[in-house]
Amino acid sequence: MKRKIMVFDTTLRDGEQVPGAKLNLHQKIEIAQQLKRLNVDIIEAGFPASSAGDFQAVQEIARSVGNSVSITALARAVKSDIDAVYESIKLAQNPLIHIVLGTSNIHVEKKFNRSKDAVLQMGVDAVKYAKTLLPQVQYSTEDASRSDFEYLWKTIEAVVKAGATMINVPDTVGYAVPEEFGELIRKINERLKNLDDRVILSVHCHNDLGLATANTLSAIKNGAEKIECTINGLGERAGNASLEEVVMGLKVRENYFNGYTDINTTELHRTSRLVSHLTGLDVQVNKAITGENAFAHSSGIHQDGLLKDKRVYEIMSPEEVGADSMELILTARSGRHAFKNTVERMGFDTSDADDFEQLFAKFLTLADAKKEVYNHDVFYLVTNHRTVEQSSKQLYELESFQVVSNDQNPTAAVKLNKGSESMKGSAVGDGPIDALYSAIKTLVGLEIELKDYKINSLSRGKEAVGRVNIRIEHQGKIYSGRAMDTDIIKASANAFLNGINGILLDLVKDEK
Repeated sequence: MKRKIMVFDTTLRDGEQVPGAKLNLHQKIEIAQQLKRLNVDIIEAGFPASSAGDFQAVQEIARSVGNSVSITALARAVKSDIDAVYESIKLAQNPLIHIVLGTSNIHVEKKFNRSKDAVLQMGVDAVKYAKTLLPQVQYSTEDASRSDFEYLWKTIEAVVKAGATMINVPDTVGYAVPEEFGELIRKINERLKNLDDRVILSVHCHNDLGLATANTLSAIKNGAEKIECTINGLGERAGNASLEEVVMGLKVRENYFNGYTDINTTELHRTSRLVSHLTGLDVQVNKAITGENAFAHSSGIHQDGLLKDKRVYEIMSPEEVGADSMELILTARSGRHAFKNTVERMGFDTSDADDFEQLFAKFLTLADAKKEVYNHDVFYLVTNHRTVEQSSKQLYELESFQVVSNDQNPTAAVKLNKGSESMKGSAVGDGPIDALYSAIKTLVGLEIELKDYKINSLSRGKEAVGRVNIRIEHQGKIYSGRAMDTDIIKASANAFLNGINGILLDLVKDEK
């Protein structure tokens, strides 16, 4: 039988320890609600003994989502911390007290300045006290991966006999490597099952050497039944094991790991974006699973294979994680197959081989000049090349713009071309981009809602190129728009128009 692997999310505790990622009460509750939709098994809501604000946040999370998700919070092995955890989570339906205490020589000698036996007794006393408050107690052996194994096991054995129901083995400083960590978990698991097979074995891995996901998966392979992760891999220093990476690694290789989670994977992308937005910490574009380029392909060889069968270069579909469908980014490296597919999706005929070769040559010239070619570029390329009467649904092009930014009434004036037609408009907004987009929306006359707006710098220095990525919604369908320019306002306008032109291209295709 396949094993159920429990998912313990610590984004609101360990993830929030990232400098600059501080969340307010309402933001924490919003993330907790999304974690509930994601269907995690346990939410670690914070460290209530650290401040009155954190105590209140943990308490509110327990009230708002604790009816269907197990709620826990962190405590050091002292009575006041344990009391704070209990008081903050007791309203949850299935509360859990989480106690942490170091087991490595450096922690015992330098952090506590006590004997090993004295530190072990602190842990036992803490568990015994926590058990008088709640039936579920997790004990984390901090810095386990650098601990002497026999002392580590002696600690685990003692706290289990004291009543701990979960044993968590952290690689606190990201020191472990997969084979070594897997062997550690295997040895602990064998002894733990003989001691008390009801106790759940858990792991918590940090990413200092970039091995957190690998170490977590190795632990699952060797008997771990619960994993501690964060959304986007947030956490101290280089972060924690990324929930989305571990979950999808387990899902894609389910037969190898012989395990599964109850995570609703179609909520992964949405959860990642929410956490990124509320913390202000961007997700790197090439990050596995939820990065902007995780399912984008620009290589001609890759695009050709994908168009023949997605399984050639994709081991999972973007829809599985809640992302938009596969995207082909046309560049000079894109081959004929990818370019032909784009042209045909717009409804143009490509049966004339000689004509198509001429068109492809023009595409390569354009791609060399622009670096990235968008759908509206391809549309103009084809229509201009064939010099036929263009569709009644012409695409928009930015001719000129002026934006005035101030703290009173930011305004924008825009001039657009649509075929031979020229149009002007202006608008006031909450800021320069809002004013710019309001002016454009007025001119195009479409009901559009901006869903996502992001700016990235692609280079450094005075002439740095900015890339704007947006997502807009029209009649329930999501469209993407991208543009690059040294002028970020111009790039913002063109990205918005690229998204709008995507809508019009759909209309053109429907008419044809």
